Amino acid sequence: MSAKDIIVKPITRTDADRIVKSCHYSGKVVQNSQLHFGVFLNGKCGGAMQFGPSLDKRRTQRLVEGTSWNGFLELNRMAFSDWLPRNSESRALSVVMRLIRKHYPHIEWIVSFADGTQCGDGTIYRASGFVLTAITKNSTLLEFPDGERVSNLSTKLSPEFQLRKFGKVLLGQAGLQQAVRMGAKPIRGFQLRYVYFLNPDARKRLTVPILPFTEIERRGAGMYLGKSKRVGSETSDTPTNLVGEGGSMPTPTLHSQD
Repeated sequence: MSAKDIIVKPITRTDADRIVKSCHYSGKVVQNSQLHFGVFLNGKCGGAMQFGPSLDKRRTQRLVEGTSWNGFLELNRMAFSDWLPRNSESRALSVVMRLIRKHYPHIEWIVSFADGTQCGDGTIYRASGFVLTAITKNSTLLEFPDGERVSNLSTKLSPEFQLRKFGKVLLGQAGLQQAVRMGAKPIRGFQLRYVYFLNPDARKRLTVPILPFTEIERRGAGMYLGKSKRVGSETSDTPTNLVGEGGSMPTPTLHSQD
């Protein structure tokens, strides 16, 4: 079997969430995802891709001048099982981009982020025709002294998280300040932003420079399978059985209804 044998098609949010929770290194889904695609081999689903609006949609929209409010999507999650054939990620991305271009012609471009603090620096994106538009030192993913990790962008720490961690809910920035008092610190590493153009004309309207991929190594932002490529760096404690940009762990397979 090869990557050419996989089938990519829409699936329900419930099924996509199951795959992501089982395969993605974070074990978490993005609640506002809207489009869900499954990756099938021999009738079994071993991968999922979820698309939706960016968390900071207004700011992200400005990346490409003249983009309408619903003219772009973020690839929120991409997770694959390790039993899928080699190169399944890039093959699946190629297929899903064609599907989006055909069925949602108003969507001009896709943005996604590689987590260079816990997973990888975007190898699959680079192989799939995305361009690199930003390399930023991580300031949003926090780690507590007990090892628990959380994004401070999730509504500045969700009420559910605060109740469990703090025993109370604090409004606005107060929750973040409480996390810092408890010893939470940004995880060492980088976040890398990639853009894929469904409409070639949109590339001409990009408002930020396209960075050469060599800039990743130059800035010490390289990471693969949860391990930093920085010279002299410590090995990450992220599980090493990662596939592409998503963690790969044993997955309860879903069966095609075809």
